[in-house]
Amino acid sequence: MQGAYLPGNSTVILKDVPIPKPGYGQVLVKTKSCTICGSDIRAIYREHTGKGPEGYQNVIAGHEPSGLVVEEGPGIRRFKNGSRVIVYHISGCGICHDCRMGYMISCSSPLRAAYGWQRDGGMAEYILCDEKDLVELPDSLSYTDGAQVACGFGTVYEAIMRVGVSGNDSVLIVGLGPVGLAAAMLCKTMGAQKIYGIESGTFRIDLANTLNLFDKVLPASNSNAEEIKSLTEGRGVERAFDSSSADSGRQTCIRAARQWGKIVFIGEGGTVNCNPSPDIIHDQKTIYGSWVTSIWLMENLVEELVRWNMHPDKLVTHRFPLTKASEAYDLMDTGNCGKVAVCFDEELY
Repeated sequence: MQGAYLPGNSTVILKDVPIPKPGYGQVLVKTKSCTICGSDIRAIYREHTGKGPEGYQNVIAGHEPSGLVVEEGPGIRRFKNGSRVIVYHISGCGICHDCRMGYMISCSSPLRAAYGWQRDGGMAEYILCDEKDLVELPDSLSYTDGAQVACGFGTVYEAIMRVGVSGNDSVLIVGLGPVGLAAAMLCKTMGAQKIYGIESGTFRIDLANTLNLFDKVLPASNSNAEEIKSLTEGRGVERAFDSSSADSGRQTCIRAARQWGKIVFIGEGGTVNCNPSPDIIHDQKTIYGSWVTSIWLMENLVEELVRWNMHPDKLVTHRFPLTKASEAYDLMDTGNCGKVAVCFDEELY
């Protein structure tokens, strides 16, 4: 089979590699769709900057896959041949405190290995998976829906569950790439009263307006916090989500939040500068950090997507076959797109 590797110089290399054989507690999954995450671009595609949990070990790329189980190893208990699955992209040790809570993303063991980072991922025709890392994909959701759940939508859902969003809340989302747009889709479905967006890229501003998810989308500027206050009768928003990773974007989230407001940082990297007393303490604001999600909450999200008839693949603007993976990563790097998917069946792209 062919697999895509990222040497760290903004290129993709396709290599012929053997189809793996499942061992005890493992299955072979025929990859159907694998989307590209912004972290792949930031920490692997352009250059190998990650260390520890984000250290790339020259494996097949892709940590947002979904597919079909086609071969079982011994000891399989739930997912059989023919099972449609999403891959939770961190394979934890299973026995540390965080793994026992379902947060393999925070596994503290040296055995922790993320698909597409330290073990072979989804940018190949087949992927070898531990059964414990799989989530069932219902028939009513497409494989590209599932690929979106594998990281982006799961990450956003965790952040929303951390602070709660309802009809009582006005919401600000800063950074309208795939993660920010996913946040808007979920917040809208969960009843947010008003949703405001801030973005610097013209393509993504146009896409956000086309998707009709926001009450107002503002171009990024130094006056954004004041503009949001003006749109909310001087009070600010109850919930603010930053997926931009930009210092200015994070500052806007903090300063545009109302008294007792809750702010979530989702976007990785970067810095933030603020004045704790006037910006946070005196207004009784709370800032949360949220990193990916737990496997149990991902399963809950899948159930809710079916109930809501929501399809995350709505955010996919471009689909490529594996043979054009180089074009797919290059496009994602430009930012002139929504979500980009590499699909493995002709009918999927």
